Parts: sequence; structure tokens; C-alpha cells
Amino acid sequence: MKSGNDAPALADGQTPAKPDRAVKAFSGKRALIRTYLRAGSAIVLMLLLAMACFVAGIFLPFTSVTKLWLFQNQISVYHGLIILWQAGELFLFLILFVFTICFPFVKLNAMLVLWLYPRVGTEHARNLFHFVSNMGKWSMLDVFVVAILVLTIKSTGVADIRVGDGFFLFFVSVMLTQFASLWTGRVVSHLTV
Repeated sequence: MKSGNDAPALADGQTPAKPDRAVKAFSGKRALIRTYLRAGSAIVLMLLLAMACFVAGIFLPFTSVTKLWLFQNQISVYHGLIILWQAGELFLFLILFVFTICFPFVKLNAMLVLWLYPRVGTEHARNLFHFVSNMGKWSMLDVFVVAILVLTIKSTGVADIRVGDGFFLFFVSVMLTQFASLWTGRVVSHLTV
């Protein structure tokens, strides 16, 4: 029989409870990726790829507009923002800048902080993820604006619009971020102290 110093004494002959392997304790003293190595590595890789696609999608041509079968303009998000600024369309500039550039950039970086920063505690991780998930709902406004723009130009019949590489890269970035966010939500919901 063991002495009292070797194991904690339990009343009525109980045995110590075994920890549930599905739920891992997260103290916040090390990065979340170290607690959930497999899921974390895959999610961080998705987020880094999403960031690369996001940056490329901003600078590569988003659309190619051909007017009257003679004149062709390739427009990127970056170029569109410059045109709006120079034309004095500050309201449209701010809408596109905030919802197309700022929100996705902040969301991607907040997710990376959640996974890689070593001093994010359980409650702070939940709050940060809640912030990121709420922000994601607003960042789809840019898709709505682009859809209205394409529909308006298409309906005139004067111009032909072709989707460029920037659009596809931006789309891949949004999808990767969404999948990473859903997966992170599952992990964060199971965090215990």
C-alpha cells in the first residue's frame, strides 16, 4: 500500500479520474498550435496561404473590361482604390478600403495571433475568435458591391467583363479563411482551463 505522500488520498476508495483525451487543457502559457499541433499546423498553413492569395489578389487584375470591342482596361482592387481616391469618391473609397482590405487583413492576422502567440489564455482566445467571427460577417460587403458593379456594367451591353486572376486569388483567400475560421471555432469551443 502507498503512503500518503505518494498519492492523494481519496474518500470511499475512489480512483482518480482520467482526463478526457478529446478535450485538452490549454493554459495560455504556450501557443495554441503547440497544444493542437496537427489541427494548428494545418490551420496556420491555410491562413498563410490565404494571406498570400489575398495580397496577390489585391494587386493582380480583378477584372478585364472591354468597351466597344476596342478598348480594354484591366482593373485590380489596388488600381480601383487609386481611381476612386483621385476621382474624389471618398465614400466609395472608404467602403471598399475598409471591407475589402482592412477587414480581411485584420481577420487573417487575428487568427494567426490566436494560433501562434504564446500568451493567449482560454478566455482571451474565445473573445478573439468571437471578434473574428463577427468581423467575417461584415467583410462580405465587398462581394456585394462587386456583384452590383458587374451587373450594372453587364446590363448596359456596351462593355464585356472578364474575371481576372486577382478575382480567383481573392476568392481562394476568402474560402481558405472561412474554412480555417470554422475549424478554429471547433477547437476554441473545446478549450478548457
